[in-house]
Amino acid sequence: MATMEKVFADYNARKAIIEASTNPFAQGVAWVAGELVPLHEARIPLMDQGFLHSDLTYDVPSVWDGRFFRLDDHLERLALSCTKIRLHLPLPKDEIKKILLDMVAKSGIRDAFVELIVTRGFKGVRESKPEDIVPNLYMFIMPYIWVMEPEMQLAGNGSAIIARTVRRIPPGSLDPTVKNLQWGDLTRAMFEAQDRGASYPFLTDGDANLTEGSGFNVCIIKDGVVYTPDRGVLKGVTRKSVIDVGNKNGIEVRVEVVPVEMVYKADEIFMCTTAGGIMPITSLDGERVVDGKIGPITKKIWDGYWAMHFDPVYTITVDYAVQSKL
Repeated sequence: MATMEKVFADYNARKAIIEASTNPFAQGVAWVAGELVPLHEARIPLMDQGFLHSDLTYDVPSVWDGRFFRLDDHLERLALSCTKIRLHLPLPKDEIKKILLDMVAKSGIRDAFVELIVTRGFKGVRESKPEDIVPNLYMFIMPYIWVMEPEMQLAGNGSAIIARTVRRIPPGSLDPTVKNLQWGDLTRAMFEAQDRGASYPFLTDGDANLTEGSGFNVCIIKDGVVYTPDRGVLKGVTRKSVIDVGNKNGIEVRVEVVPVEMVYKADEIFMCTTAGGIMPITSLDGERVVDGKIGPITKKIWDGYWAMHFDPVYTITVDYAVQSKL
């Protein structure tokens, strides 16, 4: 898989440069209350409702080789998530975008994991009127992190399990389309995966249907068609890219109910998320997925996904000239 090897080789070369940098923001920078600080020095107020009750929503864009990828999609989803939990963005989206571009430029990081968190602020719902609540915004940038490391992707030995001891929190309790940090079920599932000798858990809805994993959407391929669950899941921006790649390459992608039985009969399986992209799974519940190798459709989607990161339709280029002002 030559494209995968080249993408990771180029990434490792850029990673070596940032690791050797003396820039005070090279290992991460945070925006807290309008101030930029090195990430390891960033602090959040103890009385913030986001910390006390996980009363928040967040989103995670990324920067790849000096370009923000689908930043507008992430900001639009964040704004919608805020609306769904009766919050609002503390700053206009265009202003947030300018701050993020400035942060990345000043850090010198060319491949970045970016997180924006909007909390309820210092007043809880119980003791306040909605109009008196002032949300807080926290943002940070750090060198790119991987849900599935490049070495595992290259080796093609990603392993997963269908979780048996925990199911996904039902949508009636917590809207899964609102990105949140209430990870109790996902954390339990990750422990179960470790206990069963696998790297990743897939959770069900309790009615024998697939939902999602711990920070990623799941896609299966059967008879040349890609299937991904339509309920009990986050509407992932990376999943949206999978659909775009499929449309461009004549690969049918269906967003619908995916029974667990169908997962066990899949020809190929992959996970997808901003922090890792398209991540092949070749073993499920200790058994090989077909021949235990990365399949041809997964490879095609993998290639198409990373090619999008250099397409101006989906990207915003960072101007690193601002570094000289530090």
